[in-house]
Amino acid sequence: MQKTNVARLLDAAGISYDTIPYEYTEDDLSAQHVAAQLGEDIDLVFKTLVLRGDRNGIFVCVIPGDMEVDLKKAALISGNKSCEMLHVRELKDVTGYIRGGCSPIGMKKKFPTFIYESALLYDYIFVSAGVRGLQLKINPRDLINYIGTGIYPL
Repeated sequence: MQKTNVARLLDAAGISYDTIPYEYTEDDLSAQHVAAQLGEDIDLVFKTLVLRGDRNGIFVCVIPGDMEVDLKKAALISGNKSCEMLHVRELKDVTGYIRGGCSPIGMKKKFPTFIYESALLYDYIFVSAGVRGLQLKINPRDLINYIGTGIYPL
C-alpha cells in the first residue's frame, strides 16, 4: 500500500504507528463500519470532525466513533459563541481531505484541534490515515503531542 502524507509526516517526526487497511463502501463511511472491519471496539475508533466557529473560524474535534459532537461545548472550548459542522462540499478545499478520509494530521493548515478525553484511557486509538480504506493505529499521547493540543471533555 502506498504511504500517505500522514505516514510520511509521522515518519519524519519519529512517531511510532501502524497503518491498518479496511474495506469501505461509499454507502457506509461510518466509524461503526470501520470498527467492524477492523474487529475493534467502537470506543477506539475516533472520527475527525471539522467545524466553523462564529469568532475563531475553523477548528477540529476528534471524538469516539459512536459519539456526536456537542456543538455548545465545542464552541465554548474553542473560544466561540457558536459553531457548526463544516459542510462536506467545503471539506477538501479547507483540509485537503475528503469525507471518510479526514485525518487530524496533515491538513492544509494547522487548525486548533480538540481530542475527546476518553482517548487517554487506551494504549492506542484509530484515526484516519488520510484516505478512505486506511486507518492509523497510534498512541493517543503521541497524537496529542504531535498535533500540539490537549484533551477536552467535548
